[in-house]
Amino acid sequence: MKVAFVLGTTAGGTLRHVQMLAAGCAVRGVPTLVCGPADHAADFRFGPHGLGPDRPDASPVRFETVQFGDRPSVRDGLAVLRLRQHLSREQPDVVHAHGLRAGALAALALSLATRPSRAALPLVVTVHNAPPSTGTTATIYRGLQFLAARSAAVVLCVSGDLEDRMRRAGARDVRRALVPPWSPDPPATGAAATPGPEDIRRELGADGRPLILAAGRLAPQKGFGPLIEAARGWQDLSPRPLLVIAGAGPLQADLAAAAAPLASSVLLLGQRPDVPSLLAAADLFVLPSHWEGQSLILQEALQAGRPIVATRAGGTPDLTGEDGAVLVPPDDPAALTAAVRQVLTDPDRAARLAAAAADRARTLPSANAAVEGALAVYRELSGEPQPLTGPRSEG
Repeated sequence: MKVAFVLGTTAGGTLRHVQMLAAGCAVRGVPTLVCGPADHAADFRFGPHGLGPDRPDASPVRFETVQFGDRPSVRDGLAVLRLRQHLSREQPDVVHAHGLRAGALAALALSLATRPSRAALPLVVTVHNAPPSTGTTATIYRGLQFLAARSAAVVLCVSGDLEDRMRRAGARDVRRALVPPWSPDPPATGAAATPGPEDIRRELGADGRPLILAAGRLAPQKGFGPLIEAARGWQDLSPRPLLVIAGAGPLQADLAAAAAPLASSVLLLGQRPDVPSLLAAADLFVLPSHWEGQSLILQEALQAGRPIVATRAGGTPDLTGEDGAVLVPPDDPAALTAAVRQVLTDPDRAARLAAAAADRARTLPSANAAVEGALAVYRELSGEPQPLTGPRSEG
């Protein structure tokens, strides 16, 4: 069996998920093709400590450039033709596209691709994000959604609301995707010692102060504007909490301007490679997003056993349950303020939240389970028998 992945212009969780699936296929001996923009080619050259084709029994992961633009445009027609060429030449047994746009363009390419047999090449589409709800872009994405839903043999969604949306769009087989945290490059033996929580707190200027952490792309979906506004409501606490936000993105300048009046209480860290260390040092993790699917940083916060305040949006309640976080409405700074104050001023409440988070973390899917689940779908659609043995470990 050979699998082809189609990846649009993306970053963060979607990219890491496709990396995980490609590496998992490789170490299981499944030949893998990844089609996506040129700047992602290096993301699929797995290092000597990753789960890639460096293993002697692994199949190669081949990358072919299909240059999607940053947003839908007439140039996508060229991407469709390029993708058609790769699929016709490589003849995979199943195509797995990630995102509505990649799914729709893969469907168009498959309608043009040539195959030795008359059987249609099965398409799997994973929907990772909710599409825009207003404006011209929203109209375009409704069309992409319809095409992806009607063309895919199986649609995988990261949250229940997306499942409902894709069923309404006409998808005939909708299932839940498993999107666990995964890193392509575990630390090498002999790497420098990781700073401890106290080192991190000293670096950030949080000695003796409650440290609140948020992390993610600085984009409208993530809700960092309302979070900074909420920070105004806990300035009377003593000692005064320090809110740090790790990440980069298009709203960097706007958020910096919003945080300027609270300069001693809100710190924008930029992109950080040490988010696990930040989590270990934090007294509270906040996820203020307007919408999330299966947030990787939220899963990492659960695994770290941090008290959590999050918005009741998308797939977040499915990850935290009702006891693994204080859940508040999205885009409600007053509710965020009240929840943060509640946790920071009630040590017993914070301890119960931390214990519940650790309990929820034990129910999260592993990378092994996610890869095996995807492979089971591929085998089902391609007609390959399911294995009789248990799942193969990735180490």
